[in-house]
Amino acid sequence: MYEYFVKRTGQAIFTAFVVITLSFGLVRLMPGNPADQLRGQLIRNNPDLSQQEINRRVENYINIDYSAPLHEQYLDYVAGILRGDLGRSISQNAPVSEILGQALPWTVFAFSVAILLMFAVGIALGAIMAYQEGTRFDVSTTGIGIVLNSTPNYVTALLFLYVFGFTLGWFPTSGHISSQVVPVVNPLRPVATFQFVADAVYHASLLIAAVVITGFGGVALAMRGNSIQVLGEDYLRVARLRGLSDTRIALRYVARNAILPMYTGLLLAFGGVIGGSAILEQVFTYPGLGYYIVAAVEGRDYPLMMGGFVLITLAVVVGAFIADLTYGLVDPRVTTGGDGS
Repeated sequence: MYEYFVKRTGQAIFTAFVVITLSFGLVRLMPGNPADQLRGQLIRNNPDLSQQEINRRVENYINIDYSAPLHEQYLDYVAGILRGDLGRSISQNAPVSEILGQALPWTVFAFSVAILLMFAVGIALGAIMAYQEGTRFDVSTTGIGIVLNSTPNYVTALLFLYVFGFTLGWFPTSGHISSQVVPVVNPLRPVATFQFVADAVYHASLLIAAVVITGFGGVALAMRGNSIQVLGEDYLRVARLRGLSDTRIALRYVARNAILPMYTGLLLAFGGVIGGSAILEQVFTYPGLGYYIVAAVEGRDYPLMMGGFVLITLAVVVGAFIADLTYGLVDPRVTTGGDGS
């Protein structure tokens, strides 16, 4: 187990190192040097600034001194990330780490709720489909699942926004919470906390619905396939011959073994949603991490853009790392190299 932990930790650190290195290199491959772009903006907006002051501001914003040798630029860049210093946003005029730190909890909240609902609905439906394999219900739900899974979530989001937001007016079309609600989470103030959480869920309802509607079909089809494979195993025939109840067989043997392969996908989804949040948050004007990244791309805000990309990729790496470590707990065969004995 110790060797397994060390090996996975080393892989995660190496992956994070590669991601940070790639982000450093990609900035230099962008059309138009970001430092030159920023220097031009500063000159246009502040014609009275000296060249020395402009260079100082460019270094402060991007967190890289372009006049230094390449290896020193790289070391300064990595050191800045390790300190949590991602530079200063041009468009927001605030530290990038502060902007992303305030936006990230909203993205994690909305998409975590959406993913948990998506997997819960998909797993339950997939298990029922497997037990009714070949029936009209199985065929029809399989078709619906394929159609929904093939529909881009932003198409569903636009449809929901038009129908339930603008036409019917049932849900808000932008923002995190209502202006009159105080954002507070305090066990000593349960009423205010409940109002805040309920209002946050209300504002994120359409976004959550778009993710669930377009995602649960794929989960259901995966669960159906896993369950059908498990139902054909010999140990289930033995369990039936031993006289075990169908409920116990379904929950203890079928469901447990069918869900195991989806565990990694669930944890990776938590990391992946941060990267996939950009379009949906832009559609619903939901100021989360993806919303600010799109705004940074549109406004050529390179420091905010670079910080967002690094945070997204590191979130995926952390999700895969947690999946690697905890999968061995739910399936001991992983730590023994597949030797079930």
